[in-house]
Amino acid sequence: MRTTRDRIRHAISFELIGILLATPLAAFAFHLEGGDSMVNVIASATVAMLWNYIYNLMFDHGMQRFRGTTEKTKLIRVFHAIFFEIGLLAIMLPPIAWYLQISLLDAFIMDLALAIFYMIYALVFNWAYDRIFPLPEWTEGNA
Repeated sequence: MRTTRDRIRHAISFELIGILLATPLAAFAFHLEGGDSMVNVIASATVAMLWNYIYNLMFDHGMQRFRGTTEKTKLIRVFHAIFFEIGLLAIMLPPIAWYLQISLLDAFIMDLALAIFYMIYALVFNWAYDRIFPLPEWTEGNA
């Protein structure tokens, strides 16, 4: 299982790269002022970083308990990314609507678009991270 230090490295690197990619994309896609896009993305990233740590810790404990390993198959990686984004969507929807002074439906559409982006990004990032920083317990195969 990953150490606390490794989980922190994972969360910070995930969010920093995500901010660099998502801020200009959100400004362009949603016709936001650069400052509003940056505040929205950075606030979301901050919450996501905390959620990332908590979610991955719970997910790994669940995998260890039910599968006896934290090694993820391709299907588990897909579900891992989907459930992460569903949880984050539930957490972030009200603050986004409030800050941007938009309806919950508009915030949902915006958050859904960002969630889809981040779901794909999470899948790619986590696969790459596991390749760059594999755990000794893993054998070749599904990682």
